[in-house]
Amino acid sequence: MLLALLAGCAQLAPLPEGQFAFGVLGDTPYSEAEVRKLDELIGRLNAQDLAFVVHVGDIGTSATTQGCGDAWLEARARQFAKIRHPFVLLPGDNEWSDCARHGLDPQARLAAWRRIFCRKVAGLERQPGHCENARWQAGGMAFIGLNVPGGGDPDLGGPRMDATLDWLDESLSLAETRNASRIFVFLHADPRFERVGASDSYARLRAVLATHAAWFKDHLVLVHGDTHVHRDDEPLPGLRRIEVWGSPFVSWVRASIAGGTVEVDTGR
Repeated sequence: MLLALLAGCAQLAPLPEGQFAFGVLGDTPYSEAEVRKLDELIGRLNAQDLAFVVHVGDIGTSATTQGCGDAWLEARARQFAKIRHPFVLLPGDNEWSDCARHGLDPQARLAAWRRIFCRKVAGLERQPGHCENARWQAGGMAFIGLNVPGGGDPDLGGPRMDATLDWLDESLSLAETRNASRIFVFLHADPRFERVGASDSYARLRAVLATHAAWFKDHLVLVHGDTHVHRDDEPLPGLRRIEVWGSPFVSWVRASIAGGTVEVDTGR
């Protein structure tokens, strides 16, 4: 763990000229101190040559109503607008599904999230009726963003999740038709690959991922947040999993692709 934390503090080396790369972060900021650190991080992101940047969700803590308030979300929208690269944000549980803990309506909070963050991004296609689900293409690869919040939200078995998985299926079929060299799926939740049981709300998602991983073999990459510690492993045969840093580590990961190989670097 100490080596991993030290690696998270390292500066990233420049990429070879023309190499494709993108950045991912998540689960931050959770405090005013992290807001200031995120501003510094944005400055470093802007100095990088990146095709785009993705935030996989949780842009406020669930310990209070912070992430459930319009003012905090609107402030984050202004902060993310400082990123010079095309930027994609996904919802986390702290912004909507966990708001029920504070007596707020999760569906109303998701509607507020959509109003604030579902903005036009060049080349980004959004799912009708579920604008937080998105897909785009770059560098001969396919990228898919899904609203799958952490926290074991019971809505993971409902109509919204049906629509999300339909979007995933449709997007993967489209990627195959277009001969995408690699497919990246972004979402917030850790699918809890180590957990087994009928009461596990992520069992359905894992089964879907296992099916697709077997079909696409080593061309499918899952990128998520939720547990706040960076991981890079293969939780299912044929599925590479990359988890990004999260609070209290205000950091990011850079994925670069060259010669068919995905290299992941961490840095602050």
